[in-house]
Amino acid sequence: MDLFSLEVLALALYLIALFAVAIFAYKKSQNSADFIIGGRKMHFFVTALAAHASDMSSWIFLGYPAQVYTYGLKSSWVAIGLIFFMYLNWQFIAQKLRQETARFESLTLFSFFESVCKDTTGFTRVLTGIMSLVFYSVYISAGLMGLGLLLQNLAAIPYTVAIIFGMLIVIPFLLLGGFVTLAWTDLVQGLFLLFVIILVPFLSWLQLSASVSMDTIFQDLSGFIPTTPAGALAAFLLMASWGLGYFGQPHILTKFMGINDPKEIPKSMAVGMTWQTITLTAATMIGLVGGLTFTNLSNPELLFIELSKKTLEPFLLGLVLSAIIGVTITSMGAQILVVISTLAEDFYKKFFHKEATNRQVLVVSRISTLFVALIAITIASFKPSSLFNLVSYAWFGLGASFGPLVIACLVRKNLHRYSAWAGILTGGFASGTFPACNLLLKTSIPPLIPGFILSMLAITLAEYLTKKKRLCP
Repeated sequence: MDLFSLEVLALALYLIALFAVAIFAYKKSQNSADFIIGGRKMHFFVTALAAHASDMSSWIFLGYPAQVYTYGLKSSWVAIGLIFFMYLNWQFIAQKLRQETARFESLTLFSFFESVCKDTTGFTRVLTGIMSLVFYSVYISAGLMGLGLLLQNLAAIPYTVAIIFGMLIVIPFLLLGGFVTLAWTDLVQGLFLLFVIILVPFLSWLQLSASVSMDTIFQDLSGFIPTTPAGALAAFLLMASWGLGYFGQPHILTKFMGINDPKEIPKSMAVGMTWQTITLTAATMIGLVGGLTFTNLSNPELLFIELSKKTLEPFLLGLVLSAIIGVTITSMGAQILVVISTLAEDFYKKFFHKEATNRQVLVVSRISTLFVALIAITIASFKPSSLFNLVSYAWFGLGASFGPLVIACLVRKNLHRYSAWAGILTGGFASGTFPACNLLLKTSIPPLIPGFILSMLAITLAEYLTKKKRLCP
């Protein structure tokens, strides 16, 4: 059997194993509550890895190591920020969100916003639906682009064919069981991903020659530690530029909503944070070891693949690449699930068929998958220059649109709908347009930070104005 056949065989076996898990989970997903949030019956260990594995996707293998490879260890402040803010997410958001969404019987994050704000107009769901469709379309297309690059590299097929084939894998996988399927496969893949992301940089390090100068590593370390106020500010901006986004990512927050017992969230946090810390550290090592192995890669986002080719036998290489493909599939599935849940639960049932049964909502959810898939394929077909930039644009937009509102809804018992509208519009618009402002002003301020701050200010100002109006005679 030739090398190519061994790689493809490994991919086929991995996909068969994934679909076996999906079929197993299918019987557990027979109504809309099961499909959207797993019926709030998920085990704490499943919840932990589902929340974290659905977050990373191909970004942790392709996008992030490329940043470390290109810009050095100072880029790892992004990883530190993700770890710190995800801890805050678990500590202060997870349990309360699970309890409050159960109290309001909200199946989606956006219906929760509507319930807290007592919005009977339906406009809150319209705004959240539009923002999620815009930014998640970009996010899903980034995952599809990653799938296309991997399949193109593994099977030597044209990029356009690769992204279509990638989506053809995702769609039936998602249709088989929704939230439950994604959660259980995230559990399996999270464990395998942990093994893979440690193995490759470790073997690559062993293959480095003894003559490799340690000066390069020490220079990276010196660049990592800020020595001036400006350097400290730059490090903080890198941390906050990604970390703040955790408060507004529906595909992660819904995992908190699906846990069986809110009291077990501390256990989930311990498992999830351990997993995230190890994987992000290993991903950082991929960038560092890659910089010592390859001096001039034409596409740094293929660094992990090149290291894998250099260190692994064909069959194991196929399994490693399959792991990336698998985690990308489930990550995309989690993102698509948010959008189709919005279309089915927040639009179809709210505006077109208020008496729709759970079965009808489930059917609409599955039909909506095809619509979202077409949008993602269209964006990915243009083959944007950087997967990292696509992911960051979507992450920043979602974080700024929904993060401040999530915090406000959990802190305040009665939030006015105008405040929610102001926060969503301000955050989404500011984050979405700020890259253009950076180009005009020749700055490099991460869009999430001004978007998040402006959204929070808009909510606070709207609350003050509406409260003042209500108190006036």
